[in-house]
Amino acid sequence: MTSTCSEIYNQHEMETLWSEVSVSHSNMSESAKPHHPSPQGKGEKTHASDFSYVGIDAILEQMRRKAMKQGFELNIMVVGQSGLGKSTLMNTLFKSKVSRKSVQPNPEERIPKTIEIKSISHDIEEKGVRMKLTVIDTPGFGDHINNENCWQPIMKFINDQYEAYLQEEININRKKRIPDSRVHCCIYFIPPTGHCLRPLDVEFMRRLSKVVNIVPVIAKADTLTLEERDFFKQTIREELRANGIDVYPQKEFDEDADDRMINDKIREMIPFAVVGSDQEYQVNGKRILGRKTKWGTIEVENIGHCEFAYLRDLLIRTHMQNIKDITGSIHYETYRVRRLNESNAHFKSQPSDHPAVQPKANGQPEVTPSAPQANGVAAKHEVMSHEM
Repeated sequence: MTSTCSEIYNQHEMETLWSEVSVSHSNMSESAKPHHPSPQGKGEKTHASDFSYVGIDAILEQMRRKAMKQGFELNIMVVGQSGLGKSTLMNTLFKSKVSRKSVQPNPEERIPKTIEIKSISHDIEEKGVRMKLTVIDTPGFGDHINNENCWQPIMKFINDQYEAYLQEEININRKKRIPDSRVHCCIYFIPPTGHCLRPLDVEFMRRLSKVVNIVPVIAKADTLTLEERDFFKQTIREELRANGIDVYPQKEFDEDADDRMINDKIREMIPFAVVGSDQEYQVNGKRILGRKTKWGTIEVENIGHCEFAYLRDLLIRTHMQNIKDITGSIHYETYRVRRLNESNAHFKSQPSDHPAVQPKANGQPEVTPSAPQANGVAAKHEVMSHEM
């Protein structure tokens, strides 16, 4: 027992002495050399005094720097009949003129005879973060007497973007960074009728929810009273469940209990009752975006007036990356698997048109059927470039 205590005491004395020597040596070295501040990144901390520190957490800073250099991409589609404020809401979301009508005004624009898909891209920068924003508009949707199958051009456009991305992926010499034109989110505008969903609304969301993230919103919600708004929202949620429509955030894609708790609160608020405005006003000395009426000003970002702030937070501040991840890992992956299965089935059903030439024993060439490629890349590429 005495020997053990003595050993512990001696070890403690040696550690103390070594610490003093190290500090003294460090001080001598610092006084002998001119002071040069170490090149530290903004927000970085020194861990020289932490003996157990390895530096694994530095990967976060490396990822941040790489992401800042590359920038980000976000593709949003807006769908709804004319007059529901789609362009205004997009301008309100990003506090700039990003909608197609704002950039390309056409006072003589008429309702198109068929649904058109028009997109416009912008490079946005905020606090050093660059993002390429693409807004996809669908003029003509729901504006005709017969709106049967009006969802088909939109479905085709979304699948065309998946196909373009797939073709880039299966190229032998593919690009280091594939341009991403896939639709990450579709904001669907529901007219503020206050009653129930129209058959067009149900059919569109039922079909499109399988290929893209849909976020339904009640447009121009300031036309409804609070009681009408709450009743309308509850009715829409019941109809979505009754028709098996799974809008974003989908419950089956919650990663853990924390995600489920956060997303459950969002699911309880869907559809968001929103008001859009790109007009600025002064209220109590503060600049606000709002709509001025005879009885007051409707503040767009005031959660007591509408739910625009919740929609903005979902799309930009809290779930933007998750929306893109689900697009890539779920919707696009489903499309990719289906297309490759179709290509393999087509490849197996077709006889070979390019026989292979092999030498005979006497040196004359012998024609034999060629075996399929090991990876099937060329065959897939050829088939998929013609089927759509």
